[in-house]
Amino acid sequence: MTFLRRVGVVAAAATALLAWQAAGHSTWAGPAGGTAKKLPNPLCDRAAFRIVVDVGHTAQSPGAKSARGFGEYDFNLRLATRIEQDLVQAGFGRSVLLVTDGPTRKGLAERVARANALAPDLFLSIHHDSVPDSFLQRWQYEGEDHYFSDRFKGHSIFISNDNADVSGSLLFGQLMGEQLRARGLQYTAHYIEKFMGHRQRLLVDVKTGVYRYDQLIVLKNTQMPAVLLEAGSIINRDEELLMSSPQRQSAISAAVTDAVESFCAVRRPRQPDRARAATVAKPALSLGASTQSATAVKPR
Repeated sequence: MTFLRRVGVVAAAATALLAWQAAGHSTWAGPAGGTAKKLPNPLCDRAAFRIVVDVGHTAQSPGAKSARGFGEYDFNLRLATRIEQDLVQAGFGRSVLLVTDGPTRKGLAERVARANALAPDLFLSIHHDSVPDSFLQRWQYEGEDHYFSDRFKGHSIFISNDNADVSGSLLFGQLMGEQLRARGLQYTAHYIEKFMGHRQRLLVDVKTGVYRYDQLIVLKNTQMPAVLLEAGSIINRDEELLMSSPQRQSAISAAVTDAVESFCAVRRPRQPDRARAATVAKPALSLGASTQSATAVKPR
């Protein structure tokens, strides 16, 4: 099946799922005039479903630098931890927070190997975005020179056509994009522009902001549906502050949790015989040194 045909099939599945929810099968209920209360989707076996939430980059190779000089890894760790905790609280007790140490290339191979060994139903890698160096401008923050670009803002979602389950990857990417959009969060469209050069990407779904990035190791070498979320641009001075706020982290985490539930409702767990009782919140699964040394730093 060609990639474009797969896109059509999965888009139809996502549309059918949203229509199912809109046709009276709502996951929300509550007394008239009262506060709506979310009900579990009866088609989702939360206790058996496992998602690996991957913290992008490592403490030794922290990725992009924010407009105020903080490493991307700190933002990734903070948001991914929040997402994993919210998933556990929502009943997805087999969720795993994947934290990797070491240099970038080695870290990529190790995180993929560990994720595949866990045989999860879904893999989500958390990142924060920057821009090509040609867009950077110099400014001073707390008496030191830093670089910023306020030209772009917003999140982006990536999948790989070389993933073992590209249809599942696309479906989850669309569901997550829909949930982010429902919370007023907009994706960035600059990846389709020619000025991005080798970073230019194909926009697979214009409605939900899902891009195709075939070469990403954590997407193409994982053996389960895999999606990478660039949660926002930390090189943008205003968005950097928003990405550090509990309110924005809460909104993104809630969007991910709802998308996972919708995905779980239409995708049977790969290992349905897993223990049915949800586990309590657990420490991060670290590859190497203790994650206690990887403390997130909040911009002031």
